[in-house]
Amino acid sequence: MPLTHYVTLGNSGLRVSPFCLGTMTFGEDWGWGSSAAESEAILARFLECGGNFIDTANVYTKGHSEKLIGDFIGPDRHKRDRVVIATKFFGNLFPGDPNGGGAGRKTIVSSCEQSLRRLQTDYIDLYWMHCWDRFTPIEETMRALDDLVAAGKVRYIGLSDTPAWKVAQAQTIARFRGWAPLVALQIEYSLLERTVEGELIPMARELGLGVTPWSPLKSGVLSGKYTRENAAAAKADRGERVTAALGEKVYAIIDELVRIAKETAATPASVALAWVQSRPGVASTIIGARRPDQLEQNLAALDISLAADQVARLDKLSKPTLSFPMQFLNVASMFSQGGTTVNGEPSTVWPLAPKNDADRY
Repeated sequence: MPLTHYVTLGNSGLRVSPFCLGTMTFGEDWGWGSSAAESEAILARFLECGGNFIDTANVYTKGHSEKLIGDFIGPDRHKRDRVVIATKFFGNLFPGDPNGGGAGRKTIVSSCEQSLRRLQTDYIDLYWMHCWDRFTPIEETMRALDDLVAAGKVRYIGLSDTPAWKVAQAQTIARFRGWAPLVALQIEYSLLERTVEGELIPMARELGLGVTPWSPLKSGVLSGKYTRENAAAAKADRGERVTAALGEKVYAIIDELVRIAKETAATPASVALAWVQSRPGVASTIIGARRPDQLEQNLAALDISLAADQVARLDKLSKPTLSFPMQFLNVASMFSQGGTTVNGEPSTVWPLAPKNDADRY
């Protein structure tokens, strides 16, 4: 599947590429990341290959990520209109100012104006709430976003890193009040983070939200770079997010990724990305790259079509433990379907069910 096989994002008409270019690494302001020249090279190559979906945030590299995108795309109106730019509010760039971040109306409007300035554009295609703000009523957030859509400063809205019940509340309020609806949900999703399959993914599919997974390689843990053999070196080389993830279960998944990579003449990272992109509900997977060659390696995942048995092997090794009631509901069909198959899902007969008519009151 090439990058030019676009998909509509959730219940909207917005066409986006199946991979979205994540730009958290644009700029070296955090002591690591891509230089301005490397960032422009990555952007140019992504667009050249047909990618049209770019994701950033107001706080990425202290705002430099947005500025780099703006410097590259903003001056060319034709290029700007061909690209779907997504950015986020919530992060605070002003220490000491309680209204510098969060999801209140004052913050949202101010953050939007600042992002528009850095991006050198007069509209944002997709505006995300970066995280749930526990201190702001969701009605206030959704109404402020609706006002930005009505003003033409934002085209579509979405939520990121927010509990399923709060997303559902926000979408329901928007629908009943005639406000701009949510069209997308950004969440962490990978072979090492599948608990989202309990509530968030089913909720997104039910409410018309296209899922855009972040960290599909779990900060590089699933890239194939970290194996049992180099465990000590890996733990010395990377931060806690990587080292904390390494363990027997993870190494078993990595081993399987390596085997499937050999079967498909691909890389372990490409296999891991292909698995995420094929999941139900996923619209466009966010990929990151610090160098142009890393971008090419990630894009290669679109050429992979995993066989059913390969997917099953990865599914089995990475099977998550879901929170209540999802684990319980997995066996609920036993006492609701009477041993029949409904919508392709078979069931067994509940052992405590009546055996015949005489055994029933």
